[in-house]
Amino acid sequence: MPTIPEPKPPRRLHPLPRGLVELYGLIAVLVVLIPEWIAEGTLSLGDKKSRSNLPMASRAWRTLPELQLASMNLSALRQLGRQLRLWGYASESRDRLTARLLNRIKRRPNGGNVL
Repeated sequence: MPTIPEPKPPRRLHPLPRGLVELYGLIAVLVVLIPEWIAEGTLSLGDKKSRSNLPMASRAWRTLPELQLASMNLSALRQLGRQLRLWGYASESRDRLTARLLNRIKRRPNGGNVL
């Protein structure tokens, strides 16, 4: 009959000294965070706060219903759903409601004037 080996006592792990843990933390800050801050600062040098990448006043934002719906919040989408008399607009998710609104706008003869 095979004999059952005796269970070994659990290994005792020695904790790292506090100074070594603090040194590792300092190295992590130097290697990870500081270069990230430098890169972020470098990328934001050319940005002007007054100018956005996609200006809302451009012609495309005024004429394309897809862009107009994408810029609206959920309450504005639901308000538009009520105006267009969509059935069950209040329980729809944002993606589903946007798709239904686009279908309704494109079906209407004066669809561009709805928004």
